[in-house]
Amino acid sequence: MNDEVKEKLISMSDNAYTEFHSKLVPDTKNILGVRLPKLRAYAKELSKNFDILNIQNDFYYEETMLRGMIIGYMKTDAENRLKYISDFIPRIDNWAVCDSFCNTLKFTFKNRELVWEFLQPYAHSPNEFEQRFCAVMLLSHFINDGYIDKVLYLLTEINTEKYYSSMGVAWALAECYIKFPEKTLSFISQFDSLTVKRTVRKICDSYRVDKDKKYLLKKEFLHDKGNG
Repeated sequence: MNDEVKEKLISMSDNAYTEFHSKLVPDTKNILGVRLPKLRAYAKELSKNFDILNIQNDFYYEETMLRGMIIGYMKTDAENRLKYISDFIPRIDNWAVCDSFCNTLKFTFKNRELVWEFLQPYAHSPNEFEQRFCAVMLLSHFINDGYIDKVLYLLTEINTEKYYSSMGVAWALAECYIKFPEKTLSFISQFDSLTVKRTVRKICDSYRVDKDKKYLLKKEFLHDKGNG
């Protein structure tokens, strides 16, 4: 992005947060340490003139985050936004950019069928973060009565050999279980054992699942015979 944006981001940086956040995304460089609420507020301001997205020379991690948020916040039609999304996805190289980007794409709620079709190639991508992008989009925007069966099936299509794709699918499965436990359990056997274990741990971390269900899940999938 341009020098004005870079200077603004530097002015919003927090050294203590840089150190903290760098531990969460350990393989990511050039982190300034700008807190998410500030980034979102700035992205909303910049989204009023999204020609800035045509400037390609990002250097800081926060510039990439900002770019994704602008795509989510800008006022445009769905087809044009999907073009920007498609151009942005190759920039995703860590879980934080992926997840914040997916969460910002609220236009999906009014364009589910269009976005659903858009997601299909990413479920079969060989790229770890494209796989995660698909999984997180599913859990963020499609876990409902109308899509749950299709979501569960599409999750089985995602390759979970790599860590961040497996964790993305596990997170999505956990959310599916919380809302549709019986349907989700009927699909669990179709996933590799490590992703299933990660799913169960995610479920057990949730306050929305009662202790008895957690106990049964641990006993069956984690071979934990304790009292939960």
